[in-house]
Amino acid sequence: MTDVRHVLVLPDRDAAEEVAAELPDRFGVAEEPQLVRDALAGEDDAEDAQWLVVIEDPESRLDQTALDELAATYEGWLEAP
Repeated sequence: MTDVRHVLVLPDRDAAEEVAAELPDRFGVAEEPQLVRDALAGEDDAEDAQWLVVIEDPESRLDQTALDELAATYEGWLEAP
């Protein structure tokens, strides 16, 4: 079995930090999620950056639908694997 990595795409850093803070309580995520600034292609303005929350899921136990719904509450989405 290969390790699964979920990537949530959020509109800004505040949303990404709030989602990352909710993961341990809502999903039992033990490992700290990684926050990554993702500048849109060709854009260097910080306002045009999305933020990614990268979650390692070695046992493939996280519910992708629930992750997508969580991201959607912050105007984001779960990136398709």
